[in-house]
Amino acid sequence: MPFPQFDRSQLSIKPLCERIHDVQYEKVAVGLDAPLPPFDDPALPELARDMLRAKRAGATTLLMYGAHVIRTGCGEHMIELMRRGLVTHFATNGAGGIHDYEFARIGETCESVACYVSEGQFGLWHESGILNDILREGVEDGLGAGEAIGRYIWEENLPGREQSVLAQGYHLHVPCTVHIGVGNDIIHEHPNCSGAALGEASYRDFLIYAQSITRLEQGVFLNFGSAVTGPEVYLKALAMARNVAKQHGEQIAHFTTAVFDMQKLPNIGYDKAPDKSDPRYYFRPWKTILARTVADGGVSHYVCGLHNVTLPHLARLAFALDDRERA
Repeated sequence: MPFPQFDRSQLSIKPLCERIHDVQYEKVAVGLDAPLPPFDDPALPELARDMLRAKRAGATTLLMYGAHVIRTGCGEHMIELMRRGLVTHFATNGAGGIHDYEFARIGETCESVACYVSEGQFGLWHESGILNDILREGVEDGLGAGEAIGRYIWEENLPGREQSVLAQGYHLHVPCTVHIGVGNDIIHEHPNCSGAALGEASYRDFLIYAQSITRLEQGVFLNFGSAVTGPEVYLKALAMARNVAKQHGEQIAHFTTAVFDMQKLPNIGYDKAPDKSDPRYYFRPWKTILARTVADGGVSHYVCGLHNVTLPHLARLAFALDDRERA
């Protein structure tokens, strides 16, 4: 006999207008001309040069990001990187897609977990749950998760579509993929959630991602604040891409990786992973992105700082080099 399952029809789903939002887009957005706090790291000019080099070579520059990169207002710089061809693929987790959609729909996002989980209302908001229908319709049309959400935001002309990374990816035909962990996101609580649609939409995005990684030779992989999804998706996709490249007498070994996070790591070089007895061994970005996957000829960097400072600083350095190249 199958085990009993939770009956989702009993849930009370409320409208988003009743939710207290912690983050308003207009308050966090970092405009392209907004003043930035000072930040200096020797890796940034090198990375900007490598991004321009990758653009010249037609190689992939992939930027993987955690949800908080969107909700701290980095979207406008990400979109400009997309427009200039300085980043050719954006990827995020399920929560990154939700924040992008909520910003585009109502200009606000984020709820108090402590408050709403106590009253059993966390995540149970009608407009957020519409994403389940968007993903299902996207699957029916052969789309992955990121393109399905981006298409909806763009074609439904949601108020914030110009500031939406996913919508601009759809509009500009730049892959923006969403990598979903089933049960991780608020929309998975809803009665209209289909596990089959989640899996199909996200797996299509994984294969799109893996295809981008096939062009990583002489390219750049940037990981902003994704401590688990980012390293793990990248690792499997790189293994697949290298498997096929090897069969054709080719290699994917000479590329640049960079991890941007807020953990303070010792400045000792990251080409070797910490020992298993060291708790930092379990910080996947170090052992996976900075050490193991560049061991055959790549270069890696670690940059510690707030994402709404480091990402705009890197982007503006890359813009300046790109402007000089075009002049």
